[in-house]
Amino acid sequence: MLKPLSLALLAAIASIPAHADAQPAPPAKDAAQALQCGRVFDARTGKLTGPQTLLVRNGKIEQVIGGSGGDVAGATRVDLGGHTCMPGWTDLHVHLGSQSSPQSYSEGFRLDDVDFAFRSVDYAKKTLMAGFTSVRDLGGEVSPHLRDAINQGLVSGPRIWAAGKSIATTGGHADPTNGYNDALSHLIGPPGPTEGVINSIDDARQAVRQRYKEGSDVIKITATGGVLSYAKSGDAPQFTVEEVKAIVDTAKDYGYRVAAHAHGEEGMKRAVLGGVTSIEHGTYMSDDVMKLMKQHGTWYVPTIYAGRFVADKAKIDGYFPDVVRPKAQRIGALIQQTAADAYKNGVKIAFGTDMGVGPHGDNAREFIYMVEAGIPASVAFQAATIRAAEVLGVDDQGVLEAGKRADIVAVPGNPLEDIQQVMKVDFVMKDGAVYRTPDA
Repeated sequence: MLKPLSLALLAAIASIPAHADAQPAPPAKDAAQALQCGRVFDARTGKLTGPQTLLVRNGKIEQVIGGSGGDVAGATRVDLGGHTCMPGWTDLHVHLGSQSSPQSYSEGFRLDDVDFAFRSVDYAKKTLMAGFTSVRDLGGEVSPHLRDAINQGLVSGPRIWAAGKSIATTGGHADPTNGYNDALSHLIGPPGPTEGVINSIDDARQAVRQRYKEGSDVIKITATGGVLSYAKSGDAPQFTVEEVKAIVDTAKDYGYRVAAHAHGEEGMKRAVLGGVTSIEHGTYMSDDVMKLMKQHGTWYVPTIYAGRFVADKAKIDGYFPDVVRPKAQRIGALIQQTAADAYKNGVKIAFGTDMGVGPHGDNAREFIYMVEAGIPASVAFQAATIRAAEVLGVDDQGVLEAGKRADIVAVPGNPLEDIQQVMKVDFVMKDGAVYRTPDA
């Protein structure tokens, strides 16, 4: 079980050399940049426009000008004429404090908090450089501290909505003591709401309030078993409807939205009835669940990447513990088809990868898998831009319009015709600061 990470992360950050490229300086006040784009993705319509110039000043898009012709007086010109400019992408399901490997299950006992903090700094930069200017980190004690370090300009990374510790039930997917031997379990004692483990309505309320105390931005619950947890079931329901509702109602008091990890049908039903904002993974999503989600306006975040990744790694002897391997083989391979069915049935879909299961920085591959599942590229891009903003409950990002955040990503060519272009991000801007350029 990880200890509080604030001191560890501060120590890690203090030890990072202050290289010039670690964090670009923000543009000087009133300095303007003119991004001359060959095409622009309109996230509201899902269509490409012709050439446009995006005038950026003070971290915002000041003006969208038709055409990409001559220079804009007083502005630094950025030539993206051979590129498609898009709103910065948002990944709604990441874990920046970790990355799976055959050693993952022992590292919590061998490594110190500062080790995970150092890693998270690298993972955050890779995510940003891949075109993801915002993420929702759904579980991990590192993320609130990493969020603060990024906001303070100490390190480079995406804008983070941090869940902090996920909320589970005893033995559930986010019970931090799963797999401990009896001696260690008795020494530590059973985890409770402070550690994000609940067994009653009162516990549920306390767990949300503890997340508020710790500075979370969003609440994550594990409504069913999970694939990678050290436990037998990957899909059994693990909360009552009343417990979910207590979490959601308490979360509303603090302005929080609730995301629910869920693989099994019954757990998904309870989560939707309890009022969660989104279902993550949704492997065994039935027609009844889809109907219920549409009735309640619940979002679906498929995380196809994670499903394919664990199914592939389950073929390798020793990559996962024996109790995990059958779940990875059985559940992982199904998620892409579930996403296809959900799209056909009109379920609202937003973009998420569960990165941290796979290697950080590879997030854009989810677009490719969505298209393979029969989801149009335009819908996939909307899922990572305007729809993701809706899930987060914000209206200042996800579109390239005057007055919105200057979060902009550009790829060569036309990604609506060739989805593979998402793996060739050439330009990344966040809040008007440039992190990647075609000539870098």
